[in-house]
Amino acid sequence: MTTAARAPRGGRAVPLTVGVRVEGGRALLGARGELVHGGADTLAEALAALPPGIDRVELDAGEVVFLDTAGLTALDTLREYGRRRNVPVAATGWRGQPRRVLELTGLDPVDPLGGAPPAGLRDRAASAVARERAEQLDVLRLEIAQLRHAIDSRPVIDQARGVLMAAHACTPEQAWDILREASQRTNTKLRQVAAAVTASAAPDGTPPPEPLRSALAAAVRRVSTAAHAPRESCGRSPARAARRAAG
Repeated sequence: MTTAARAPRGGRAVPLTVGVRVEGGRALLGARGELVHGGADTLAEALAALPPGIDRVELDAGEVVFLDTAGLTALDTLREYGRRRNVPVAATGWRGQPRRVLELTGLDPVDPLGGAPPAGLRDRAASAVARERAEQLDVLRLEIAQLRHAIDSRPVIDQARGVLMAAHACTPEQAWDILREASQRTNTKLRQVAAAVTASAAPDGTPPPEPLRSALAAAVRRVSTAAHAPRESCGRSPARAARRAAG
């Protein structure tokens, strides 16, 4: 048996379903989806449909992907079911965002029904969900900042690659390797290396600092040497391939 409720949350909502399996006197409930507003009603329907003689109820929340303040009332529903029928109940398997919310709320994520509910659970749950969303927002802001930095850096890096291609008759990939190697050799950000190369190509531009000039020259030599090095062909050594070509 499965009961379901649509979770009204931003983006593509994942409907909550509760599957039920009875083994002897034990009822095994599997929750899947978002445990939000309406989740307690969905769980209550599944509990109400259990056959007589149930002596233990276990809820597996391993496939619950999102939990908010309203969804926490489902725990009260399960706890109340056990109290009225005098049977043990458990809710285990929490992971991901739901587990994090339980931790922030002060509930045991291994089994939040294992003890008495903490005082002010609803307020603490609201605070936990708010903190969780704030953390997610911080992560998104960092990703946006990194993307903006990458977008801002792209033009000067492309200009520097053009300067190197013109000066050393190399390919775009080789110019990129030169910039990256010089950046690594001098422990300088790639954008700063590219800016120094681009500035040095201007009519009144100044050459890069000595450590960077040396790193760029070394990178150019390495790339040039690698480009002209003999390559193995069909399993033959470079020397054998050269003798074969000369013959």
